[in-house]
Amino acid sequence: MLELVKAGGWPMIPLLLMSAVGLAIIVERLWALRRKAVLPPGLGEEVRAWAGRGRLDPTHIDSLRNTSPLGALLAAALDTRNRPREEIRERVEDVGRHIAFRMERYLNALGTIAAAGPLLGLFGTVVGMIQMFLGVMDYGVGDVNQLAGGIGKALVCAATGMIVAVPALMFHRHFRARIDGYIVAMEHEAIQLMDVIDPRARRVAAPVPPLAPGDAVPAQA
Repeated sequence: MLELVKAGGWPMIPLLLMSAVGLAIIVERLWALRRKAVLPPGLGEEVRAWAGRGRLDPTHIDSLRNTSPLGALLAAALDTRNRPREEIRERVEDVGRHIAFRMERYLNALGTIAAAGPLLGLFGTVVGMIQMFLGVMDYGVGDVNQLAGGIGKALVCAATGMIVAVPALMFHRHFRARIDGYIVAMEHEAIQLMDVIDPRARRVAAPVPPLAPGDAVPAQA
């Protein structure tokens, strides 16, 4: 491995640095975007039960905000529970954009690594080929096997760039898809909570009491 790194020349140094940074980002995002860390199971039902019973003191809301991204979104809805539904929705959407931005942390860097890896590898290959052909101009072709070995060494950078870029691209797409799924699930939980804290929704959902014997049936228009 050390011989291959030496064969690639100085362009291998940024490629190795990019691989280390990409690996660190992948490990960090795998840990930060765990489902139980973003969408704790049962949290939405628990918060809706709090709201239904009216147990919404500031301490509970602050602790909810610090639990997870879903908790922060639901806490934003509870902060504006006494306002019209449109204002609650605007607050939830605003907080949701900030939460999505935090979940996408470092993904732009990972996408840059996926895009720049092959280009940097190709650049290293071109540099190696130029050096090799300049040597041919000075000393002649010489041994054909040596020339083939020089070409093979020059292609090490291209192979390394692909090795760095392919996992970075795969995990970048994977994290994007995972975040999109989380956002849809959090929107669903927020809508369910708004239905609970909205007085108009509760009146619509309330069952109509049956008519007692002798009550007049309202006339139809």
